[in-house]
Amino acid sequence: MEAIESPSVAKSPARRGAAGPVSLLLMVRELGLGGIERDVTKLALRIDRSRFTPLVATYKPEGPRYEELRTAGVPVLHLNFPSLLSPQAIAAAAQFAAFVRKHRIKIVHAFDPISVFGVPLARLLRVPVVLSSQLGHRELHDPRTRKQLSYVDRWSDAVVVNCEALRTHLTTSYSVPASHIELCYNGVETKEFYPAPAVRPAFLEGAPLVIGAVCVLRPEKGLDLLQNAFASVRHLVPGAKLLIVGNGPELGRLQANAEKLGLGPDCIFLPAIASVAPILRSIDIFASTSHSEAFSNALLEAMACGCCVVGSRVGGTPELIGENVRGLLFSKGDSEDLADKLSSLIRDPDLRHTFAARAADFARNNLSMEVNVSRASEIYSRLLDEKVYRSVAAK
Repeated sequence: MEAIESPSVAKSPARRGAAGPVSLLLMVRELGLGGIERDVTKLALRIDRSRFTPLVATYKPEGPRYEELRTAGVPVLHLNFPSLLSPQAIAAAAQFAAFVRKHRIKIVHAFDPISVFGVPLARLLRVPVVLSSQLGHRELHDPRTRKQLSYVDRWSDAVVVNCEALRTHLTTSYSVPASHIELCYNGVETKEFYPAPAVRPAFLEGAPLVIGAVCVLRPEKGLDLLQNAFASVRHLVPGAKLLIVGNGPELGRLQANAEKLGLGPDCIFLPAIASVAPILRSIDIFASTSHSEAFSNALLEAMACGCCVVGSRVGGTPELIGENVRGLLFSKGDSEDLADKLSSLIRDPDLRHTFAARAADFARNNLSMEVNVSRASEIYSRLLDEKVYRSVAAK
């Protein structure tokens, strides 16, 4: 009997030229402008095609990310059903099974809630490697979804998280073994997000200082804190502007709060846009004020663009900013502490520039899209190696 190589030595099917590239199915709820959609799309576009053939499955195949995938020739499967309990879900499951068999899918990686649909089916279809991703705090989901995701944890070969804070969250709150969790930090596209001279758009022209945030306008983003803090410090730089970029259910409430605080034209709301880098370069101080956050793409992109950043001490934000290393941290939910940190940065331009330079260097050297894709590819190859090794050993 021939000796069996250990997984660390055996050639991965993803690297074995004769076998060809491995079919990889990435599953995401939708393909709009959100951070997860961006992560999945960039992974599909950037992964080494000599090792992997990427495919995507989604509930909502429309939006700018879909156009990117379509243009690049990445097949997209539309899973069209209103709920898991609907008759259409059975048809979608059959469609999914046919797609997996047709493309000989070897790896399924489902991101956040769509894993409730994709992971059990992939396991039933005996896909060799089945992964789920938890890229946000699980408490943001309703109790039923949290329970479903706990089952998904057990059915997955591994749960991929994007920061150490989420690893701790899953191990302590949901009893997921640390050995069952893989860490893959988000990556930033450094060809798009990089420091460059700021060219203020017309609506910011002449502003001596811009404090800003870019995010989906949801309650957990804590943007009212930012408005309150801005109201406390705006007198330090007459004419300073607060820029809030994004769409979401909180827009009306935030507009009313701006009026209540008397911010007037100094609080500017801009709808979500596909190309956010030029806007980020127009922001002097970028604020992430979330009550709950994993590893913020918007914060990472702001750092990569050379913004000075301040963030709430939650989730993966301290991992990104560090303790007074690449920006400042404030206590979650404390608008006075946030105002104090903003005041320090406003009064000390040299400190702002130092933090901004460090943040840009850190993003470029440690959190590029190349690093992200390389790490994801390593996880896929290693887990597939282990499955092949165990399968051969069992014979």
